[in-house]
This record gives sequence, structure tokens and C-alpha cells, in this order.
Amino acid sequence: MKILITGVNGFIGTHLMEGILATTNWEVQGFDIASDNLKPFENNPRFKFFKGDMFKETEWLEEQIKTADVVVPLAGIAKPAYYLEKPLWTFEVDFEQNLKIVRLCAEHKTRIIFPSTSEVYGMSEDGVLNEDESPLITGPIAKMRWIYSCSKQMMDRMIFAYGQEKDLDFSIFRPFNWVGPRLDTFHDAEERKARSITQMIYDILFRGEISLVDGGEQRRSFTWIGDGIEGLINIIENKNGKAKGEIFNIGNPNNNYSIKELAEMIIEEMKGFPVYKDKAAVAKLNIVQADKYYGKTYDDLKNRVPSVEKMERLLDWKPKTEMSELLRKTISWYAEGEK
Repeated sequence: MKILITGVNGFIGTHLMEGILATTNWEVQGFDIASDNLKPFENNPRFKFFKGDMFKETEWLEEQIKTADVVVPLAGIAKPAYYLEKPLWTFEVDFEQNLKIVRLCAEHKTRIIFPSTSEVYGMSEDGVLNEDESPLITGPIAKMRWIYSCSKQMMDRMIFAYGQEKDLDFSIFRPFNWVGPRLDTFHDAEERKARSITQMIYDILFRGEISLVDGGEQRRSFTWIGDGIEGLINIIENKNGKAKGEIFNIGNPNNNYSIKELAEMIIEEMKGFPVYKDKAAVAKLNIVQADKYYGKTYDDLKNRVPSVEKMERLLDWKPKTEMSELLRKTISWYAEGEK
């Protein structure tokens, strides 16, 4: 089987490609605008890479989609700091460019596995978020955070429409706060554009304190990237066609913690690493208002807990990695880079 992965140099892209090469006999054609994370894989005979801009390489992409068995379009904007600063770019990449991919898949009868997001649930008040039943509720138009959520939600709806009218073969997956090596760089964190765990590790090391936006009371369900990739590969494999036409949450409801609790756990885990223990021992927590940290167009949601019943029932998958192990593995990767 040949898999086309756009955004292959990114966090999920590199881990998916690595997982495919390690556990299957599939071939991977990668596409991205950068390649800095791909050096360990460049000599693998089952991996090919093309460097290009998805805004400009439509002809090349169409040729690859024609010959691929499965397309996984991972290119997108997935960091709050970016879609607050560049909402138009976020919409253009996450919706317009990926809609182009979806249309080409429909035209050439190629299966697509689309990355939605847990953010589509927005401010849903459901205690556990169900793929097929929970309402998708977003905030006011002036709160620019929601352009990412709305772009992804509209893509989900368009994909379903193409499935209904054009017989597009698809599956959709919604990652819930996947965490692990290569999540973000310290350069991202220096500019306050990294996601929570990378930002916190950096802030402990270089600022001496972690900023808790609005006190860090927001709760998230954190998922080890390895568990997520196993689930995603199960979707691609599609045994007995059970993944066709379905949306799947991929997350770990047992790892549901507040951002404040996350900060406290990271500090404690970092104390166990000689390279980090001194700075972790004196790190402080600082409460900051959201509009001071992100600006006035920011908004947030209180909690996100995924139902993973469908993944377990249809694809025999459930998450295995608990929070302390997840954090220890992630921090270890950063610590190795410090040596």
C-alpha cells in the first residue's frame, strides 16, 4: 500500500511515517515545505520525499493522489498562537488547501484519512465528547481562536458531503492533545508560540516560571503520541472496512488534568533529570490573564474528555500510556537534546 502524507515533517507526520516504516510494509510518499525532522529516514527505501509548497504544487499533488492508495493530509496550522495572529492563513491552509486535496481524492477515487481536531467540540457542555452525538459549539466571531475550529469543522462536513454525493472513501480522526518528541521547538517557545508542554519545559529552564493563563483551570486529556499513531495506523489499515465513513476520537480520557496540574507534574518530573533538577526545584507558577498573554481575540474551553468507545469497539484500540510515563518520555527527549 502506498500512503501520501502531506505535512510529513511535522509532529504527527514524522511519527506516523516512522510508525508505518517500523510496523508495516507500506510505502510512504512525503510532502512538506521543510525537511529538518526527516534526516533519520531519508535512506529508507520505502520513504520518498518531495519538498514543496502546497499552495503552488497542485499538479504534483494531483499526480501523487492518482497513484496513492491512501492520502493523509496533515499539513495545517495547529497552534493557538499562530491562528490568533494569522487567522486568514489558518483558514487558507486548514480549509482551502485541504479542500483542494479532498476534491482531488474524490475525483480520482482515492481514500482519504482526514485530521480533524478535538477543538471542533468547542464549548460543548457534554461531560464526555462523542463523535456522532456531541454538539459542536464555538464562541463569538470576535474571538479569533475559533477560526481554526470552524475551519476543521467545515472540512469534516464537506468530507461527509463528498462521501454522500461523490462516494468519497474517507475516515476522520480527532486527536486529543497528542504529546511526545518533536511536539514543538524551543524556538517556538521562545516566541511563546509552543503548545503547553513544550512551553512549560522552556519556561522552567529559561524564565524560571510558568505562566498559567487564567489560573490554568482549563482541563485537557493528554495522549501519548505512540498510542495515537497506533490508533491512526489501525484506521489506515481499515480491517473489514470498519473505519470507512467514520469519525474517531483518538485520546486518553484517563489523562484528564487541568493546565495547573500539568505544570505541577512537569516540575516534579523534571526534578528527576540531572540536567533539569536545579531549575525545576526553584520554578514558580505565575497567574496571567488571557488577554495579557494571547491578546483580546483569545477564548478558551473548560474541558475536553473524549469517548474512545468507538475506537475500541470497531478497531480494537485503546490508549495505554498514563500521564507520568507520557511526561517522563517527552521530557527525556528534550533532556537528551541538552547533552
